[in-house]
Amino acid sequence: MCCNKKCWLIAGTVIGALLVILGGVLIPVGDIIINGEIDKEAVIEEGTIAYENWIVPGSTVYRQFWIFHVSNPNEVIEGAKPILQQKGPYTYLVRHLPKSNITQNTNNTVTFYQPNEAVFQRNMSIGSDDDEYTVLNLAVAAAPGIISEMFLGIVDSAIKQSNSSLFQKRSVREVLWGYRDPFLEAIPNFIISDKTTGVFYPYNGTADGPYVVFNGKDFIQKVALITRYKRQSTLSYWSDDYCDMINGTDAASFPPSVDKNLRLYFFSSEICRSIYGEFEKEYKLRGIKLYRFVVPKLALASPLENPDNHCFCTDLLISRNCTGSGVLDLRACQGGKPIFLSMPHFLYASDFILDSLDGLSPNIEEHQTFVDVEPITGFTMHFAKRLQVNVYFNRTDKIEVLSKLQSEFMFPVVWLNEVGI
Repeated sequence: MCCNKKCWLIAGTVIGALLVILGGVLIPVGDIIINGEIDKEAVIEEGTIAYENWIVPGSTVYRQFWIFHVSNPNEVIEGAKPILQQKGPYTYLVRHLPKSNITQNTNNTVTFYQPNEAVFQRNMSIGSDDDEYTVLNLAVAAAPGIISEMFLGIVDSAIKQSNSSLFQKRSVREVLWGYRDPFLEAIPNFIISDKTTGVFYPYNGTADGPYVVFNGKDFIQKVALITRYKRQSTLSYWSDDYCDMINGTDAASFPPSVDKNLRLYFFSSEICRSIYGEFEKEYKLRGIKLYRFVVPKLALASPLENPDNHCFCTDLLISRNCTGSGVLDLRACQGGKPIFLSMPHFLYASDFILDSLDGLSPNIEEHQTFVDVEPITGFTMHFAKRLQVNVYFNRTDKIEVLSKLQSEFMFPVVWLNEVGI
């Protein structure tokens, strides 16, 4: 870790203010100086240090990807348990473009879009992103979940016509960012019109938003809190208003005076929900005290373990009557595609998910998400967002390459580690 531009706010407003305090009798005055500087410099408006770090992150942000290579594809089709090997990291620079269409509103909020662009970093990767691996065929695996059962005969014919199968060789770049799929090309347009697929397709050249956040001018404890996303104050993905709430910030910063006894809430459009971190430890980085908050096991636990998650259970069959833990059903916000999110290597997931696959080794140190926050200013100094993208599919007699599978699968495609350094 290194001390980035965000240190200037901390050093300039906190440490600098402390240096002018000449004894215990002046401590109340010192607190006023410190709090006054923070209230001024943490506001999201032109001319403040917070604004400079808000437009473009003060940390350089990278995404590391590990692709899941399938060692025994033919055997899996015949009913064997998949043997997986992770291949990576393949690293991309992200979040380097400034926020766009920024508007300071009259109600002390700011509206903006977050542009998306990923730039490959060969020197931080194990090889070229043209490296090829045997991976799950996204289109074939997802087809039964998004195409009406009455058309599965057409799906089976299209698989054979295009010489496709449940697995295929694809480059890292294709898996992540998209490719024209021959199986989809063989499907009539009235069933599926978009012939391109990829885990994060479309990404480059797109923008997330609009977001509306509080700028903190009227009340600094609201700074950076998201009040609207895509012109709505709540989401519409889940079955309950509780799960549809937009809570917290985007995790790049939090309101000042962070209390380690309270949860830190943040919203991520990629996981289609708000989530939270809980205090784990305190440590120092170059003399600056930081609080580490981690996303706990309960955040993705079953409703049996965490009743607050009742409205994230969307399918009684897949979740085994809402007893399954560790995965989040994203179909409602992914156009019906059977995409499920988890922590890498199914950390904290139910045994029945892990038992259907070989080659996974979940561990907290490598696979847990955390944010390290300077508690006085609320600035995130370091973070690691770790997620895994999985496709759910099951055996069906109507599609030959799926007819002999040993069981249903929550099949991992890729996991990522987004870090700010």
